Amino acid sequence: MNPTTTLPHTDANPSAMRETTPSVFLVARPSVDVDGMRNYLESVGGASWLERRLEEERGSDADAELLVEFGGRMCYRSWEPGLNANVTRIRTEKDEYFGNLLRSSHGSVFEHANYSFAFHNVSRVFTHELVRHRAGSAFSQESLRYVRLTDIGFRVPSALEPIRDEVLTLVEQLEEFQLSASDALGLDDEGVPFAIKKEITSALRRLAPIGLSTDILWTANVRTLRHVIEMRTAPGAEEELRLVFDEVAQIACREAPNLFQDFERSEDGSWVPQHRKV
Repeated sequence: MNPTTTLPHTDANPSAMRETTPSVFLVARPSVDVDGMRNYLESVGGASWLERRLEEERGSDADAELLVEFGGRMCYRSWEPGLNANVTRIRTEKDEYFGNLLRSSHGSVFEHANYSFAFHNVSRVFTHELVRHRAGSAFSQESLRYVRLTDIGFRVPSALEPIRDEVLTLVEQLEEFQLSASDALGLDDEGVPFAIKKEITSALRRLAPIGLSTDILWTANVRTLRHVIEMRTAPGAEEELRLVFDEVAQIACREAPNLFQDFERSEDGSWVPQHRKV
């Protein structure tokens, strides 16, 4: 996505509202302890599988796929032929192996791999919808109980472009109110206890637009990622979520192409998997 766009403040209007653009940052990915995994496999007879995968993926960030495959093969003891008498065929090619997992809806093993995304300058409309995806997720959001609204950022949705000037004027008035109310209530007076600042800041957020820009950290496992990408890029999804999760989908496909191998991007921006409810 494009980096955040900030409109310059002017001397004539020092409280001019910032227009923003959502940004997506991948800040954490799975990391495998190879020595620990090797020690386990040496005890069960599957170490050659790990060495083969490490040689194939030398120099790449493929820990998510390695971890998911490790979990899947543990379920059937399918590291190598002969370890499980019931297993007569071992899929050695990685893309074929993951394709079979997807076709079989063996989605539980996808939950071992987690990614963390920092969403910058998204609206609280966005975050209110995101936190509905509770299963397989963790959230840490900028708190307006503690963070004072001295500089409101806002993105004008495309549907409101015909009345852009009116929207900007209204949001600027709300920002000016936040500043004047803080001044009238003496928030910056010397000696004001932090507990009082917190109480007033919390009260003032009730008079802020739900579309104001904020930040949130979201961690999700791959099974959840697959579901949320499909849901939040669908044609009926909220427009900002479609914008952001189009970027999330592209990052996910670059990070773990085999785990998202069945996704295709439609002309309307929807990301549609061949295998749903994995």
